[in-house]
Amino acid sequence: MASSMHCQSYVFDPRPRYPLQLTAKRYWIPSENALLSNDSDALTLIFTHGTGFHKEIWEPTIEHLFDVIANENNNGRSGQRVKIREVWSVDAPDHGDAAILNEKVLQWGYSEVVSWEEHARSLHAFLTGLGTGVDVDFSTHNLVGVGHSMGAVSLILSETYMPELRFSSMILVEPMIVPEPPKAFKERLSAGFLISAAQRRRDVFPSREEATKYVQNSGVSKHWDPRVQKVFVKHGLRQLPTAEYPKLTEGVTLKCSKVMEIACYKDALGRTRAFQRLHLLCSQIPVHFVYGVINDQVPGVVKENFLTVGAKGRHASVTRIDGAGHLVPHMQPQRLGRALMEILQCRPASKVAEATEAPENTKLPHGHEKQFEAQAQASLRGHLRSFL
Repeated sequence: MASSMHCQSYVFDPRPRYPLQLTAKRYWIPSENALLSNDSDALTLIFTHGTGFHKEIWEPTIEHLFDVIANENNNGRSGQRVKIREVWSVDAPDHGDAAILNEKVLQWGYSEVVSWEEHARSLHAFLTGLGTGVDVDFSTHNLVGVGHSMGAVSLILSETYMPELRFSSMILVEPMIVPEPPKAFKERLSAGFLISAAQRRRDVFPSREEATKYVQNSGVSKHWDPRVQKVFVKHGLRQLPTAEYPKLTEGVTLKCSKVMEIACYKDALGRTRAFQRLHLLCSQIPVHFVYGVINDQVPGVVKENFLTVGAKGRHASVTRIDGAGHLVPHMQPQRLGRALMEILQCRPASKVAEATEAPENTKLPHGHEKQFEAQAQASLRGHLRSFL
């Protein structure tokens, strides 16, 4: 971790109103935080992670973001000065440290399907103070949401609950929002490669050293930045035994168990609701998209559909990161950190809400079904091979 960046861990408890606790980390530069705590222009960034990961997976990106902002500001380069008050990264309640706290509760009704709306509701409770453990009034902060994949969906849906939660802008990194795809692809996605990959993935190791060797040499993770690999082994694993493996007494396993990961993949409603809400959100605040140049999981035609049909062209910007596929924060944290700085540096003022209607058509444009199918087939084959 960068020498000047401080970190503090929190446990947020919304019980008895809501059964699932949250874990979060706050990151800040002491000198900047002291100067900016009363500055209304200073930003508080809220990071949310993708399925199967955890809040610390963002740390290399956050470090680079702080470093590049300090360098830009110190050198007096042209452009708007980016002022960050603090950064928060939050675990989904069935992931990371939160999954350990909620282990017993998650065995009751969550093992079949975990709705991504649960993640959004938990995030909403955290940011609106509907619980104990985090003595921060986020309503006085200038919030910017930064979400990857499933985490991007959580951000989009978190604004749909009461009391009102308002972000000044959002940055959606490879958001896993879903239009109405061809039926054949929908069936493969709902019961197919994501679940198969999770089922086949190794999740028990005799030691963290063995886990490190596996992450460095296997599947998708061998393409990650070495710092992300290290963070994953340090913060993504837990000691045995667990509720999932009660008879194993030695070694480590994933904090987000296979059962919970698969249960997340089975939810379809949250992703669809996020797609339907996207154009409304883009009419209210600046929404920026960040994609990897490599279309390894989401076909390019679908990404374009997000922008033209889902957002109705009302999005603020699109950035594409070289050398990255769907797992942008894992593969290119340095480039992503710089991209985030540039987005924050030039972010436009909030838009006035213009639309209240639902999208007229969330399906792919006529004639794009075959293109979708061909790209989807290629993406699925390549991504599944990388998992095995």
